[in-house]
Amino acid sequence: MDEARLIEKLLAVEALHAGAATEGERVAAQNARRRILDRLRELVVEDPPIEYRFSMTDMWSRKVFVALLRRYDITPYRYKGQRYTTVMVKVPRRFVDETLWPEFQELSDTLRSYLAEVTDRVVSRVIHADSSEADVVTEPPQLKLVVNSDLDAAVSCTSTDSDTGAHRGAAKVNTAGLDQKTTVPNQASTKNRRKRQARKKQKKRKR
Repeated sequence: MDEARLIEKLLAVEALHAGAATEGERVAAQNARRRILDRLRELVVEDPPIEYRFSMTDMWSRKVFVALLRRYDITPYRYKGQRYTTVMVKVPRRFVDETLWPEFQELSDTLRSYLAEVTDRVVSRVIHADSSEADVVTEPPQLKLVVNSDLDAAVSCTSTDSDTGAHRGAAKVNTAGLDQKTTVPNQASTKNRRKRQARKKQKKRKR
């Protein structure tokens, strides 16, 4: 779809919600906008405007929605402290349900489809021909290495950051079966203790 075809399709969406009956009327954007404005003026009398708060999912959707409001002479605003993606507006309920929101959804879907096609085409030409999704593989089990069976300690060699997907070499020691007061004697301290005990025995014998 080229840009000219996109514009034609967007105008057809507006004409459809304006109630165009023939193919000729669907391409008459000026007449479609005028019909929707006339409908809005009638609804303002029958159905007094109420305040709506719309929360857009992203800045791109907000830009499209705000532009559509201004096309129909509706003033968007937001209160101090509200998120930038929030759009406040006063408009009749019937106009929102029957025209404004359905038209926005169709315009948004059409634009997203066009942008997706352009992105895929540019990426495949400039960066890499294969722009398909990444492969889905089975997550490997964690590797465990026993350090000392007497102390009941084990080290987990791999961990995965769930937010970034990066693998980190973090080691986790399981010491559930280890008493904090337990000490492991080394060979040097054992020899020194035996020498002290031997000297004490020699002194006793001399006495």
